[in-house]
Amino acid sequence: MPRVSTTQLFEDTREKLQLAWAGGQASPEGWLDSEHINASAQGLIGHLNVIHPNWIQVLSPTEVRHLEALGAEGAGQVLEKLAASDLACVIVSDGQPVPPEILALAGKRGVPVLSTPLTSIQVMWILRPYLARALAEYVDVHGVLLDVLDVGVMITGQSGVGKSELALELISRGHGLIADDVVELFRIAPNIIEGRCPPLLKDFLEVRGLGMLNIRTIFGETAIRIKKNLKLIVELQRASAEQMAGLDRLPLRPENAAVLGVPVRKVILPVAAGRNLAVLTEAAVRNFVLELRGFDSTREFMRRQEALMAGMEIPR
Repeated sequence: MPRVSTTQLFEDTREKLQLAWAGGQASPEGWLDSEHINASAQGLIGHLNVIHPNWIQVLSPTEVRHLEALGAEGAGQVLEKLAASDLACVIVSDGQPVPPEILALAGKRGVPVLSTPLTSIQVMWILRPYLARALAEYVDVHGVLLDVLDVGVMITGQSGVGKSELALELISRGHGLIADDVVELFRIAPNIIEGRCPPLLKDFLEVRGLGMLNIRTIFGETAIRIKKNLKLIVELQRASAEQMAGLDRLPLRPENAAVLGVPVRKVILPVAAGRNLAVLTEAAVRNFVLELRGFDSTREFMRRQEALMAGMEIPR
């Protein structure tokens, strides 16, 4: 399962948050583990909270004044309760001095204490999307991920069916490549799957007979995308003449595929001689966008049929 250490969090966000390490030491066991977080009743990040503790506690001037009002003994009791929870670190915001009770906690319990000149709200604005991506469940999938008409489209199918050739044609038509061969899919929200490319394969597309092609070098910067939310899966299937004849011409129910528990619209394109798969893929994307806007071509055609059978005039 994905996990992030306090040290990694510090290094990854130090520049954006202008972080400084104020006290405590990073424990080898001090990981933010997505499995433990999902099974825990605690919140991930928020202002000082003892009743519903957060893994990352942010202390703004309001929380510091509250601790000061409790006195040394009261503040110590509050902090001991926090230390007894799954506390990963404490971040003191707004450029204020770290309270001595917090430094004592860091020295006694080894809890990492970080400080930043940014406000507490700014800290959480930056950390929440970072943690959502860093701790997202992920899976590696064999296929090609593209940006087609601003829609994240993953082309799948058996090896040798022509996924990379289709991707190359779509790129030549002005669409963008995210990843070829291995696509990293991350569930960054309950219903959002984000696709990325492994660092080793970034910019490259393998085409049989041509080998590895550097798409950025050949087609330019606009042919590459860093990441894209997955919205549509196009599965290529080899089909004989008999199989083509037996295909459902008017599918009434859209097909979906489950990716990390999220349903993603799926279209199956039979591969046969004479079929322009690039045009078909673009048409599938345009049709998908229309369906998102409430227009279903198949059902519209059926309504016209029903109107004609009922003797009604069809609008021209």
